[in-house]
Amino acid sequence: MVVKELNGKKPQFGDNCFIAETAVIIGDVVMGDDCSVWYHAVIRGDVHYIKMGNKVNVQDGAVIHATYQKSPTNIGNNVSIAHKAIVHGCTIHDNVLIGMGAIIMDDCIIESNSIIAAGAVLAKGTHVVSGSVYAGIPAKKIKDINTELSEGEIKRIADNYVHYAKWYQ
Repeated sequence: MVVKELNGKKPQFGDNCFIAETAVIIGDVVMGDDCSVWYHAVIRGDVHYIKMGNKVNVQDGAVIHATYQKSPTNIGNNVSIAHKAIVHGCTIHDNVLIGMGAIIMDDCIIESNSIIAAGAVLAKGTHVVSGSVYAGIPAKKIKDINTELSEGEIKRIADNYVHYAKWYQ
């Protein structure tokens, strides 16, 4: 793994975090407890800060970045960022699933209990209201979250990644 201090800022990790050997975490990154950063994921806090809550998983090949002096990245608790997703200069609240290959652009706000479908592209400044599923290019609301999606997908995946990380520690 590459964990690198840059411009006097060193990544900070909470308790029980798993960082894969090929993950890269640079600069002003603060991570809560029970987080995991998987193979070939990049979290680059070089141009602005990146703050992550508890029980956040950043899956294989995902990229988290920000925009210089404009748009930091804030990620809440119980968030899954799936394989090859790009999360850039945005705010993601609690209990959110970002699907595989999704792209979240600057100044987007994703409220709690929401899902961004695989391959979706959220254009700059998109506001996802709580309890929504967004899909497409550009992403639009396609339906409301139900209990099956909330418990069966958002919570299940976040919990599973805490479990998977224990296999590697």
